[in-house]
Amino acid sequence: MTSAAHPPPTPPAPDRTPGGSADSWAAGGLTLGGTLMVVYGLFAVFQGIAAIANDEVYTSFGEYVFAFDLTAWGWIHLVVGVLVVLAGFGLFTGATWARVAGAGVVGLALIANFIWLPYQPFWSIIMIVTGLFVLWSVFNYRSSSTA
Repeated sequence: MTSAAHPPPTPPAPDRTPGGSADSWAAGGLTLGGTLMVVYGLFAVFQGIAAIANDEVYTSFGEYVFAFDLTAWGWIHLVVGVLVVLAGFGLFTGATWARVAGAGVVGLALIANFIWLPYQPFWSIIMIVTGLFVLWSVFNYRSSSTA
C-alpha cells in the first residue's frame, strides 16, 4: 500500500487590484487625512478664538496688500475650522460627499493660511503642507467597492 503524497499548499494569489499598494497608501492617507483635518480644524478654531478675544496675540511681519483686522481673521479661522472639523469626521466614512466637502473646505483653509502668512509664517507653512497632503489623500482614494 502506497499512499500518494499530498502536494504542498499553494501560496495565496498576489493582489492584482488596480493601483495595488497606491490604493492602500491612499486609504491610509484618507484616514490620516481625516484625523489631520479634525486636528487642523481644532487648531484653526483655537486660532480664531485667540484672535477674536485679544487682537494683540498676533503681530504682522511687514506691510501686505491683503491686510485684515485680526478680529475678522479670528472669525474667518473660527468658521473655516468648524467646517474642517465637520468634514474631517465625515471623511472617516469614506463617503463621496465627505470627500467633496473635505476638498472644498481644505481648499478654503489653504487660501486662508496663505493669506495668514504675514501673521504666523511658520505655522501657516506647516498648515499649507498638511492641507496639500489631505487634498492628495482625498483625490487619490479609490473605494474598494468601485475598483
